[in-house]
Amino acid sequence: MTQEITRDLIADRLGTVKYDRFLLYLMGPYKSFNLNYVLTDEERQNVSVGDLPGPLRKLFQNEDAIDEAEALLRRLQGTLRTDPEVNAFLAVDIDIETDEIDAVTQSIEYARCANATVFIVPFLGHNFGVGEETGSILENVAETHDDRIVFVHEANVTSEMIRSARARWDLRIETYETEAELIDTVRRFVVTTMNRERFGELDHLD
Repeated sequence: MTQEITRDLIADRLGTVKYDRFLLYLMGPYKSFNLNYVLTDEERQNVSVGDLPGPLRKLFQNEDAIDEAEALLRRLQGTLRTDPEVNAFLAVDIDIETDEIDAVTQSIEYARCANATVFIVPFLGHNFGVGEETGSILENVAETHDDRIVFVHEANVTSEMIRSARARWDLRIETYETEAELIDTVRRFVVTTMNRERFGELDHLD
């Protein structure tokens, strides 16, 4: 029997926080950008780190940065679970096997169940899969959850997906340059959403 994704299921699989019924779905790349994604074997042999643009050069000079994409999501998650103490989670935290429910369907259901959904797009993140899932989520929940969704990308990230999402779904778009700005932006969105629920501008999901 296929597992049904519900708000109760998500809350039960997460740790306790003050506002444990306010579910915040954080979505973003788990892997940092890698030249293997965009260059052929021959091209990689002819590219030196010194020839890369500054941000990419910094990445490949620091081997520890390869895990930075997921680490960024985890730091943001931990911060928001501490202040304002909401139940922030990543898809992997719910621990549903993809052979039971595929990853895209899981993401759609998490966004549908969440009080707020935040897409994080860092410059050095491997964002191709995230872009596909973002489109699928918006196709399915934007009509009913548009006020609960925000797309936050690093200032030097540009893509056709961002432009089309803004035009097609009137998606809220924010930018950040530092991690501190990212945290402040997401926290402000979360607190605003909580207050809108509290004062009746948004329906309570329970």
